[in-house]
Amino acid sequence: MRFLLFLSEAAVPLIIFYIVGFGILSKRPVFDDFINGAKGGMKTVAGIMPTLIGLMTAVGVLRASGFLDFLAELLTKPAALLFLPAPAVPVILVRLVSNSAAMGLVLDIFKKYGTDSYVGMLVSVVMSCTETVFYCLSIYFGTVKIKKTRYTLAGALIATAAGVAVSVLLSRYLV
Repeated sequence: MRFLLFLSEAAVPLIIFYIVGFGILSKRPVFDDFINGAKGGMKTVAGIMPTLIGLMTAVGVLRASGFLDFLAELLTKPAALLFLPAPAVPVILVRLVSNSAAMGLVLDIFKKYGTDSYVGMLVSVVMSCTETVFYCLSIYFGTVKIKKTRYTLAGALIATAAGVAVSVLLSRYLV
């Protein structure tokens, strides 16, 4: 165990020294390459910032307006057929857009129902088995300016549905 702790603490400095050393031995202008990479990174951040702000604002508006609670109430009976408790529905929907907002909902569920409850276990496993589909699509495709996503959205939503189904099965047998 001590070796793993040492390795985890030493890994980042070793990688940095390796990269800088390799650059120097290859007679590359290491600092200039670093500055150019940082400039490119800042351009990327500036390009995706409006998308990020829009997604975060939309999630905040949906939470504050009570629309998520309304939607959860509307989907309670169909969700019950799939063994999904009503409090898990907003987490699943918000998880498609924002991980941090979904985590806020998960923490609310933990406070209300407990971490070892069926709902607590389910949302924990859902967070592990699903992805922020719309966030990833907008960021990754927006960054490289892809307009035609073809089957990506459908595939990602099918994968999310499979993740939710597996989460239900695992949670039912673990609790």
